[in-house]
Amino acid sequence: MDKVVPTAAEAVADVPDDATLAVGGFGLSGVPNVLIQALYERGVGGLGVVSNNCGAMESGLAVLLAAGRIARVTGSYIGANKEFAR
Repeated sequence: MDKVVPTAAEAVADVPDDATLAVGGFGLSGVPNVLIQALYERGVGGLGVVSNNCGAMESGLAVLLAAGRIARVTGSYIGANKEFAR
């Protein structure tokens, strides 16, 4: 079975609202920014996220957090993300 898709939009096409996602990376390193942006563009919301942090500035999961698309986070590091800390 070929699991490779040509676009990020196709890779996240089956992610429904209220899904729980495990997201890798730390701070700004190793974060799947292209996939996060594709989720943002699709308008997916109510997400549960398991990640060590929730992005920083306007990068990574901070994009979805600022848009109100993340309902809950399980993480271990707040860092400098003021919205996540709030």
